[in-house]
Amino acid sequence: MAMARLKLPAKLEHALLAGHPWVYRDHVQRGFRAATGAWVEVECERFKGYALWDTGGPIALRIYSRKQAPDERWLRERLAQAHELRRALLGSNTNAYRWLFGEGDGVPGLVVDRYGDYNVVLSYAPSVSRLLAWLPAALEQVLPARGTLHKKGSELSLLSGELPPARVEVRENGIRFQVAIGEGQKSGLFLDQRENRAHIETLAAGKRVLNLFSYTGGFSLYAARGGAVSVTSVDVSRGALEDAKSSFELNKFPVENHEFVAQDVFEYLERAAAKGQRFDLVICDPPSFAKNKEQLRKALRAYERVNRLAMKVVEPGGLFASASCTSQVSPEAFRGVLAEAAGRAKLRLQMVHEAGHAIDHPVMASHVEGRYLKYVVSRVLPNA
Repeated sequence: MAMARLKLPAKLEHALLAGHPWVYRDHVQRGFRAATGAWVEVECERFKGYALWDTGGPIALRIYSRKQAPDERWLRERLAQAHELRRALLGSNTNAYRWLFGEGDGVPGLVVDRYGDYNVVLSYAPSVSRLLAWLPAALEQVLPARGTLHKKGSELSLLSGELPPARVEVRENGIRFQVAIGEGQKSGLFLDQRENRAHIETLAAGKRVLNLFSYTGGFSLYAARGGAVSVTSVDVSRGALEDAKSSFELNKFPVENHEFVAQDVFEYLERAAAKGQRFDLVICDPPSFAKNKEQLRKALRAYERVNRLAMKVVEPGGLFASASCTSQVSPEAFRGVLAEAAGRAKLRLQMVHEAGHAIDHPVMASHVEGRYLKYVVSRVLPNA
């Protein structure tokens, strides 16, 4: 069957030539038809490329190549290039990392995370199923694994090899984690925060640390290794906190100075402020508050509220590290939220550090939508 062809509006030429990988549905001519997962040859003035078609959602086409219609060899080469980059950037003390970061590595909609000897595949579009048929063999040829899992929403399936045990031990910058691979949020760990966790380690010495939305305790473990006198980890999930405690014990960090609180973060902060509790370093890394642009206003209100409450339990002159993984919230909007929250809390913020996601999450310069993680550290000051 011949490959479908599609001519795109001339106004898209500049973005496509620069490497933007998406074509939105409202830029596709009315009446075009193709099956989900079908390859489409797209043309736009001087641009020519090969894309996968999705029948639903705002993104109609994801572009994978300008030179050829992708095949298994093409995918293997992309995986090898991505792995070579990680091998050069990550030391031997880390064996949990993002091997393939979708659009950032030239394979839109597809993510591969590596945990020791296991891979977890995340797919973000129905059309990506076309690539999944090639993926296990391509992964195995680049770096053999004991097993490769596919996580789609809350569903987990085995693509190849064997299932992992209930908990797998991995290393990140020398810190040992017990990870339930493929379960819970994301693929097991929030790999995008690796460098930010390491940054917290440099700030923690001698401090009372509060880690909000702590999940399995990544920031808490780094704070403990950095010399925090105490760490309080707060998360609504008891299971995640049990994993955090297990990782503390695995690293031989004494747990008697570290508290694990299973509670709604908003409730915890309101009670802590009422009791006059204060911390020298507060970390606030909530889950995404918006899945689409329609939820943006609601997300901004939620970020303002949680940051305002969190600032109130920071010791005057102490440090506040706040993050947002909501892609619809730009860095500028996030800084605006922090400033608004500080003003409503009758406080001032002195920003001292700003960062994004880890080095195994590369972003193409033409694809600003790929820059989703914001991380800001500020000193919290009373009004002058």
